[in-house]
Amino acid sequence: MKALLSNIRISPDKANLVAGMVRGEMVNAALEQLSFTPKKGAKILYKVIASAAANAEHNLKQNRDTLYIKEIVVSKGPTYKRGVSVSRGRVHPILKRTAQIRVTVDVKASAPAKTAKAKKTPSKPSSTN
Repeated sequence: MKALLSNIRISPDKANLVAGMVRGEMVNAALEQLSFTPKKGAKILYKVIASAAANAEHNLKQNRDTLYIKEIVVSKGPTYKRGVSVSRGRVHPILKRTAQIRVTVDVKASAPAKTAKAKKTPSKPSSTN
């Protein structure tokens, strides 16, 4: 239950900033949050998370409401090297960085029922004056 996006034209640092917001969240909550985030990486990450959720629904017959984001890995891809001409025939380099994004979703196991045990509170020592 994963999706991979390779060689996307965004810096890995900028994509990882947005990925940190939704790590460990439920898929529906993460998609809602990303849809209102005004960053380029949010739109890209939205598509990858939606794709991973669709893979889980279609291939493994999972319910979208029980899925959570298990892992988001943003690593760097190839860097495109460009240049801008400056005075005296020189060239300043421009590095156009790319990223690779891997999203893994999993089914959230229901929490086990907690037993109601009375906690012992330490008694205050009596003060003698």
